[in-house]
Amino acid sequence: MQSNSSSGIREKQAADGQKQKPKHDVDRATGKLTIVSLGPGNSQYLAPKAKTALEQAEVVVGYKTYMNLIDPELIKGKETLSTGMTGEIRRCRMAIDQALGGKNTVIVSSGDSGIYGMAGLVLELLADQGFLDTVEVEVIPGIPALSAAAALLGAPIMHDFAVISLSDLMTPWDQIQDRVEAAARTDFVLVIYNPKSKKRDWQLGSVQDAILKYRDGDTPVGIVRNAAREGESVRITTLSQIDESAVDMLSILLVGNSKTCIMGGKMVTPRGYLEKYGKHRKVF
Repeated sequence: MQSNSSSGIREKQAADGQKQKPKHDVDRATGKLTIVSLGPGNSQYLAPKAKTALEQAEVVVGYKTYMNLIDPELIKGKETLSTGMTGEIRRCRMAIDQALGGKNTVIVSSGDSGIYGMAGLVLELLADQGFLDTVEVEVIPGIPALSAAAALLGAPIMHDFAVISLSDLMTPWDQIQDRVEAAARTDFVLVIYNPKSKKRDWQLGSVQDAILKYRDGDTPVGIVRNAAREGESVRITTLSQIDESAVDMLSILLVGNSKTCIMGGKMVTPRGYLEKYGKHRKVF
């Protein structure tokens, strides 16, 4: 991605801004700040409204990897500002600064920005700086990774499900364990984000053991990597046979409940229609 030559200066200013609230002339016109959800990555799944927001933006801010998911033609000629991993606060402040400076600004998230994305952090920072009523903010939803993964597997989340991230950067591991136990005990389908990283190579096994206390070892488990992106892979296994070597941070796991089964190679969690109304009942 090509960035404006002054982006490095802006990144430094944004980093300094973490220590001290920036000063802005709130009397002048501010730009609009749009939080755009990119969906799983394939441009075919980008919502039309998200595409329009990118086309109309003067500045586009995002994580470098996610910026590379955007069709270059959509951001051609625009100012682009990006950071690497763990630069979430800096990215949000960069976007806020641009909007306060009067520019129509977009900050992007993969999947849906309201699911482990940037929407909440942007609003928190605006509220903390006293600009929540000053800057016009719009959140544009997108297809989350869990939906893209589920579609590739079949229909595994047709009934109640719980979404849990195994990343302990923001949430204590004990709390994550408690949530996994609660979801497993109450027969939720489990959707597991961030199942394994180079540093966190033991947590998935711990979670697997916890779920096995409440689920049969033959419970279907779907493992999807790079859902709707280049390098996509889909596999269905069982709870007792999860191959951890095939799982990383680009993977999402869907663990079935007690009713989940395999139908024609597809992972399906029945909603209960046939059980309630009967397989042979006529529908008019």
